[in-house]
Amino acid sequence: MNHDRVEIFREKLDNFTISDYHGLISPGLTCYLNSVLQVFFMTEDFRGSIKRCCSEDSATIDTVLRKLFDDLERSLAETQNIIQTLGITDVYEQHDAAEYFEKILCLTSPEAAKVFKGELSHKTKCAECKKENNFRSSFWILPLAMENSYRQTYSLKRGLEAFFNKEKVCGENKMFCNQCKKKQDADIDCEMTQNPEILTLLLKRFTFDYKWDCYIKLHCEVDVPQTLHIENCEYDLYALVHHFGNLSGGHYTAEIKSFETGEWYHFNDDTVDRVRQPLFTSGNISAKSRTAYLLMYRRVSTHPEKN
Repeated sequence: MNHDRVEIFREKLDNFTISDYHGLISPGLTCYLNSVLQVFFMTEDFRGSIKRCCSEDSATIDTVLRKLFDDLERSLAETQNIIQTLGITDVYEQHDAAEYFEKILCLTSPEAAKVFKGELSHKTKCAECKKENNFRSSFWILPLAMENSYRQTYSLKRGLEAFFNKEKVCGENKMFCNQCKKKQDADIDCEMTQNPEILTLLLKRFTFDYKWDCYIKLHCEVDVPQTLHIENCEYDLYALVHHFGNLSGGHYTAEIKSFETGEWYHFNDDTVDRVRQPLFTSGNISAKSRTAYLLMYRRVSTHPEKN
């Protein structure tokens, strides 16, 4: 066969829009929900747990998710049932994707949701009497504070380190000490005591601007690493939920690496396309993004010593 014809045929194959996955048909503007539903569907352990669910317990949404996942495996799927189950009455009202990510996990059976669940240990130490108070809390998402800077690139790694840095509270932020019976300066420390299988990070792009006395969105560029080392575990990025636009009008999409094909896909409501230029090409260990909002990292290994 003629070499030129072979190249033309190869180019046509590469430009096919047929995808290995299907989109979600929504009755309104529920992209915030569609993006996280696709993340759940493309998370191997979570999808497997939902499909194995035999309970008809109305207290969880496992049955509704299983029906949705079954539909997604065959064709375009509709979201009316999950929208009704979540109590969404106005499908044209915008909501936060992170809010519904957590809401779905809270309504899912513990067996399925545990893949996203981690635990933190919080320690406070009085600067005066040295008394320590410890308590633990579970989490689905770790929120990372961002700075309002258009010139500098925000480092996700440094943001994660800052989350676990020791903090000293004083002045108006003093904490009440039960032993001293009054407010004192204190040291606050936080560490992860249970590493989740899926580590989800939230970039806090929506923040209150005291200068303008209103909430704004931070559009700064973020350095997104392919791999994270946290405590004694190594994590690889496999999903991002993007937010485009501003507070008054925005749009969510998801970019997810398939555990089945190894390819990256772009999920935009009822449209799914294979990503032509993956985030991480050969030799690149990080990527830049001005729209990344939620990031999901899958645990790939555990080391005996902390990094």
